[in-house]
Amino acid sequence: MSRFWSKLAHGLKPYVPGEQPSITNLVKLNTNENPYPPSPKVLAAMAGAMDADLRLYPDPSCGALRQSLADYVGLQKDQVFVGNGSDEVLAHAFQALLKQDEPLIFPEITYGFYPVFVDLFGINHRAVPLAPDLSILVSDYAGNNGGVILPNPNAPTGCLLPLQQIRELLLANPDRVVVIDEAYIDFGGESAVALVPEFDNLLVVQTFSKSRSLAGLRVGMAFGQAHLIAGLERVKNSFNPYPLSREALAGAQAAVEDVDYFNMPCQAIIERRQQLSQQLLELGFSMTDSKANFVFVEHERLAAAEIAAALRERGVIVRHLTSHPSTVNRLRISIGSESECEALVAALREII
Repeated sequence: MSRFWSKLAHGLKPYVPGEQPSITNLVKLNTNENPYPPSPKVLAAMAGAMDADLRLYPDPSCGALRQSLADYVGLQKDQVFVGNGSDEVLAHAFQALLKQDEPLIFPEITYGFYPVFVDLFGINHRAVPLAPDLSILVSDYAGNNGGVILPNPNAPTGCLLPLQQIRELLLANPDRVVVIDEAYIDFGGESAVALVPEFDNLLVVQTFSKSRSLAGLRVGMAFGQAHLIAGLERVKNSFNPYPLSREALAGAQAAVEDVDYFNMPCQAIIERRQQLSQQLLELGFSMTDSKANFVFVEHERLAAAEIAAALRERGVIVRHLTSHPSTVNRLRISIGSESECEALVAALREII
């Protein structure tokens, strides 16, 4: 009963994740999951970890995985942090680095967990409007603040800031932490991890959920200079010193090391995004220049709610985001498999 809730619990507006329907045979294009399976080496590594040693706690330092990630991106192990999904990594960053006297700033239209975290952790904050074309203007993020966090590419718009603009953002905020949330960076962008050795105020957060097809494993990571990683470790070890299971550590390490497999689905999704975008344009949709594994579209004539409902009647589900006036008539559509995209386009042709 809610009468036992704390004042904090009463005041929260929790994040609402994308629907995970139990109905079979749906074309599910609402949660940006990768249509390709994980690497076979991942499944083999996880199976190998499912032995009698499950009676033992996993490595609290996640040392082997951190070393593999460090080798992959060209950093040192003490510049790498891992956690139970990038949402947990972000939560630690909000507590360890972004809770300052001045307001934390982030885009007004962005990943829905940011407003939840600032309420949960009592962080002073300010949301920055996007440009008319729904892009982020770096110049809006300079000046007095307690830190900056933004996704790149942004969600749900898919708009990408090139690396030079990330550099400008860091230079404009030399005394504040800048967190770049790169959940979708592998679908068309250049990672800011390359800037970590140069900037002591940069933390880059990534995930295994999207480009490595491991949304069900729950593994996220952060890259930054050692003093930032140490801050995350202090929060982690005050909350849960064993964030990843033995099989998750084994599977994630295998995913990092199987570079050839990683590149294949990323490139296929990029090509399918381009093809689907052209088909949607021909059907009367306009869209942002997405560099993620989804498109963010608006139809010239039909309302987004009408399209989403008609698609569901035909067994296709997409994400209709209604939290902001600029998104209420837009749909976010994940890039699915070839057959899923074909089913989407066929259904849209019927509707339109």
